[in-house]
Amino acid sequence: MTDAGTPGAGSRLGWRALALVLAVAAAVCLVMWGSSDRGSTSDPSETSGEQTSPGTGTPAVVAAVVAPTTPPVRPAVRPLALRIPAIGVAAHVVRLGQHQDGTVEVPGNPAEAGWFRLGPPPGTAGTSVILGHVDSMSGPAVFYRLKELAPGDLIAVRLDDGITVRFRVHSVRTYANADFPATKVYGGQGRSQLNLVTCGGAYDASRGGYQSNVVVNSRRTG
Repeated sequence: MTDAGTPGAGSRLGWRALALVLAVAAAVCLVMWGSSDRGSTSDPSETSGEQTSPGTGTPAVVAAVVAPTTPPVRPAVRPLALRIPAIGVAAHVVRLGQHQDGTVEVPGNPAEAGWFRLGPPPGTAGTSVILGHVDSMSGPAVFYRLKELAPGDLIAVRLDDGITVRFRVHSVRTYANADFPATKVYGGQGRSQLNLVTCGGAYDASRGGYQSNVVVNSRRTG
């Protein structure tokens, strides 16, 4: 994926996001047991994520597989830290990539959030996505209180160029895994938006984990 600031990147994001993330939000929630030693297309220097089943710490893979893509061009900036004062979040942001089998990564550390780096960085045109766990074997994780956010709440993302971009929450919605609107969450174009994604709904181990996703849509302000 090219930088969203590059001419033509917005149109490429739309179709590539659809190919990448038909079930990418389920990277945090909708999982099935699998091998932990599968290869990755991600440059190790570009990512700190892994695939785990929240609440178990067990390696897992996304239930739906998406097509591999060519490596993205390194963006001009990347997010380093996330702050959400209303719910007490102050977290480091790692970069998340995509495995060779088409599955996507989630943060390996439940205290960290992860930016899906095949989309635009926060603050540029288009929709950026940051994922995080809701819980872990040791208790609440970084996005445990995400569903408590309300329209008007502020989100701040510090970038590696020293600039902090700010977003205001527009909506907070919970989607059943089967009804997750991937193209809307990951493929938005035009205005600068940030979507935060975590698990929600009931936890059913026999069905792969959490059965829903919480999505917070926010729009750049200032």
